[in-house]
Amino acid sequence: MQGAPLPVRLYRASANLIAPLAYRQVRAKLGAHGISGQRLRERQGHATVARPEGRLLWFHAASVGESLSVLRLIEAMGAQLPDTSFLITSGTATSAEVLARRLPPRTQHQFAPLDAHRYLRRFLAHWRPDAAVFVESELWPQMLMETRATGAPLALVNARLSEGSARNWRRFGATARFLLGHFALIHCQDRRTESHFHALGLAQAQAGVNLKSLAGPLPVDSSELAEFRASVGERPLWLAASTHPGEEEIVLDAHRTVLDTHAEALLLLVPRHPERAGGVAKLVEEAGLTCARRSEGAAITPETQVYLADTLGEMGLWYAAAPITCLCGSFTPVGGHNPFEPAQAGTALLHGPLYANFEETYPEMAKAGAAREAPDAARLARHILHLLEKPEDLARLQEAGHAFALAREDALGDIAGDLSKALGLG
Repeated sequence: MQGAPLPVRLYRASANLIAPLAYRQVRAKLGAHGISGQRLRERQGHATVARPEGRLLWFHAASVGESLSVLRLIEAMGAQLPDTSFLITSGTATSAEVLARRLPPRTQHQFAPLDAHRYLRRFLAHWRPDAAVFVESELWPQMLMETRATGAPLALVNARLSEGSARNWRRFGATARFLLGHFALIHCQDRRTESHFHALGLAQAQAGVNLKSLAGPLPVDSSELAEFRASVGERPLWLAASTHPGEEEIVLDAHRTVLDTHAEALLLLVPRHPERAGGVAKLVEEAGLTCARRSEGAAITPETQVYLADTLGEMGLWYAAAPITCLCGSFTPVGGHNPFEPAQAGTALLHGPLYANFEETYPEMAKAGAAREAPDAARLARHILHLLEKPEDLARLQEAGHAFALAREDALGDIAGDLSKALGLG
């Protein structure tokens, strides 16, 4: 802790003091999602699997999106480093469930230890990582300090700083330089973030591409896809993906307008968090629409107007099935979700006006004719109706989105090589 700025020292003391309380809260939250008691202890640094022999590279991410964004990077590094195994840690139950189905070869998942020194030291003593990679903004001060103290080099990937975040970092410049100075390499999503880090005196920051653009297509169960398509038949279909509170009302309003022209149209509604499905189903009912819930095994009938896909891990199926997708998290200040996933699936992409997490990507897609913005329910309905009635425009939007996503593929090997070099692995 010698040389740490005062805010870091204060944080460290507080975090260590409240660690038992933090663990009780996390334990309750994970337990409510069905995580076993044994795996809950991973949050205290207790390993539940053995460390593999040989060199180990640790990746730490926050939740589902960040975890999935590095899977192909791990695959690329695994191909370059055949003698290396990988550990990926995250903090949410959803991320654990999704990752369990998609881990690359020689890769294991554990829940991340809380940011308390005794938990971290227990974790590090077992896993002994040869290097560590942190994803986006998942920066826990003690985790950085304790890991670097073992001698393991660190890197930060997919970093992004908004103007507001950059101002906050500048206010605490010494703290920023201390924490971020632990990284041998800071891979940035864009040049603006690179310039913000350089202004803080962090010369190791370099611009690249958003890792989420390189994640590749989501998995699709071909039999489930065929079954769903058969149940829908020739009905006009559109998808509202990853909706948040306040957005279901918008998409349901748009769907009512679509139904005025296409009475047989079907809305495929996928809430970001399936546990909200009961409330979402009530909103559908209040909107005067009929609903079938996937989690209940309900069949799609000619009378079904909304199919509520309230399950986990099937987004690839829905992107593949729907000719038109409205990617939500963009009508309320959530920041937007990854547009590359639907684009890679070949579905036409619509979105709302709020996308701070991808504030460079969406304008680039619009310029390339790969996405269209809808500020409200009325414009969303107009876009959907136009695409349903103009199949040539629908095909152009689908093709442009797919081409936009594929254009990023070549960057993956370069990022893997840069990381290996910075971390002394290759």
